[in-house]
Parts: sequence; structure tokens; C-alpha cells
Amino acid sequence: MAKQRIIEIWVGIFVAAGFAALFGLAMQVSNIPVFQTTQGYDVHLRFDNVGGLRVRAPVTMAGVRIGRVKSIELDPARYDAVVTITIEERFDRIPEDTSAAIYTSGLLGEQYIALDPGGTDWFLEPGDEIALTQSALVLERLIGRFLTSMGESDD
Repeated sequence: MAKQRIIEIWVGIFVAAGFAALFGLAMQVSNIPVFQTTQGYDVHLRFDNVGGLRVRAPVTMAGVRIGRVKSIELDPARYDAVVTITIEERFDRIPEDTSAAIYTSGLLGEQYIALDPGGTDWFLEPGDEIALTQSALVLERLIGRFLTSMGESDD
């Protein structure tokens, strides 16, 4: 009887540990800011269209995450999106003429910003703006153009 009770306790501990591990994994993947903080310096980007880009989306260079999207706002004077990104402090030697583009992870995955380094000897400082940007590819717009061009070629 006592041995049966010990087995039940160990099974309960194992199940509780499994739930705790799943909860921790879900929190890590969910981009909740309480569980993930990025310390660093802010850089601003301007895009015509950010598509489905979200706050806390990754910022990568050469496929390595170097920061996160801090905020996305509309500039009421120029009618474009101003994206503020936070780059980790250890990446403080990013060339000033770096370009940025919004890409999608996989076919229908999460959008992120990819930085492509330039070649100057001057580096980005806190508050700088990256001038060379490429907006998000909007799938609906691309399909619409394709269908329009198919309709015109049938004439």
C-alpha cells in the first residue's frame, strides 16, 4: 500500500513538472515582454507598408537575432510607418549605411526585420535612422497584380 502511494506521488510530480515545462515554453515563444527584455540602443526605420509586422518581432542580421521591434507608429505628416527597433548593446558596430527589409519567416509565418550591413567606417548611434528600407511584401497585392496581368494578356 505504501509503495503504491509513493508511485502515485512520483507520477504526480512528473506530471506537474511536465506542465511547468510546457508553460515555460509557451511563455518563451509568446513574445510577452515580461519574460523577454532587450537592453540596447534605439534606431528608427521608415516603411511605406509594414504588413503584419508586430511589436517584439525579431530584428536579425545574417540570420542572427540582434534585437527586437520596440514600437510601430504612423507619421501623420509623411503618412508612412515609423518603426523603432532596439538593438542589443553588444552589437554596437553596425555600419551607418545598413539597409533594412521586412521579411516573412516561412510562407505564412511571423514577419521580422532583416538588416543588411553596409560598408562605411561610421556606425549607428542611438536615435539614428536607417534610410535604406524595403517594405513588406503584401501577398494580397502580389496576387492582385498577377490576376490583373493575366486578365490583360488574354485580350
